[in-house]
Amino acid sequence: MSDSRPIGVFDSGVGGLTVLREIRHQMPAERLIYVADLEHFPYGPRSQTQVRGLALDIIGMLAGMDTKLVVIACNTATAAALHVARERFDIPVVGVIAPGAQAAAAATRNGRVAVLSTEGTRASGEYVHAIREANPGIVVLSEVAADLVAIVEDGDADTPRADTALAPVLERIFDWRADTLVLGCTHYPLLRPALRRVIGARRLRVVDSADTTAARVSRIVAVNRIGADEQAIPGAKTLTTLTEVLVTAAPARFRASAASLFDEPLPAPRLVRPEPQPIRVAAGS
Repeated sequence: MSDSRPIGVFDSGVGGLTVLREIRHQMPAERLIYVADLEHFPYGPRSQTQVRGLALDIIGMLAGMDTKLVVIACNTATAAALHVARERFDIPVVGVIAPGAQAAAAATRNGRVAVLSTEGTRASGEYVHAIREANPGIVVLSEVAADLVAIVEDGDADTPRADTALAPVLERIFDWRADTLVLGCTHYPLLRPALRRVIGARRLRVVDSADTTAARVSRIVAVNRIGADEQAIPGAKTLTTLTEVLVTAAPARFRASAASLFDEPLPAPRLVRPEPQPIRVAAGS
């Protein structure tokens, strides 16, 4: 069976493109829709309640576009909305926290894992729960570095500005003797050159959830037999030909940020406004 419906992926900005790129690498025949919620960027400082509402609105829009699966390519939104989204929508919804947590639990050798995330993700405690669910013997250090998301969005991921922001937090992580670092934000894999410079010769396994999330999406698609037929798509399978990009604000800014971060061009973004999802009140309340 072939299912040509698209996979939806969303984030508050360009960070989720790291997940989208990995999905395309692992599943080259799939059509993809990417949503960047720039009207509400960044999600990190917002309350869990507000982020949950924004995420559910976008998932509702993507479900209305006949997507077969939605990826919440944002750690903050995964923490806030994943469980509710799975109850509310009748398509698979995949988050990025569990795949990264499981990869970190498998990678650590001394049982000390550091998680670098936004304040919203740290406050949720979801990474600590997910890592300890994978291995209760692991201890977790949760860290936040100011301005990293803005640095990536500004196109400064591979600059001294990024090095300066990363240096103090990595020193705390090394002082704590972590042997594994989880990049708990989908923007952060774009900081890998800066991370390599600041880490230097010291040993630290760096885990991000882009490839592990894509692998989970691939398994779900295979188990549910909803994969696209690779032979049915003619021509080059590129981000431009198989991807639709939607933004809730600032399409020119998105295009400039994406162009500075990715070698492969993206299609021109289209401006959208997700409709608010109805608030569901529990029976008897």
